[in-house]
Amino acid sequence: MATLKDAKIGSTVTVKRLVGEGAVKRRIMDMGLTKGTEVTIRKVAPLGDPIEVTVRGYELSLRKADAEMVEI
Repeated sequence: MATLKDAKIGSTVTVKRLVGEGAVKRRIMDMGLTKGTEVTIRKVAPLGDPIEVTVRGYELSLRKADAEMVEI
């Protein structure tokens, strides 16, 4: 399954599922990344970390490790 880390710049994807346990999964959900949410990939830093996305009308920066937990 593809993850948010694999999405291309400028693409809009839909969150299918969150992988992870406990506090980490809860933190990602608290940032607005829940099942069915549309996410637009805005920028990726030169070394690939962090990734800037637009979710629910605001800009969010995610570490690669967190982006790998979001399946699209």
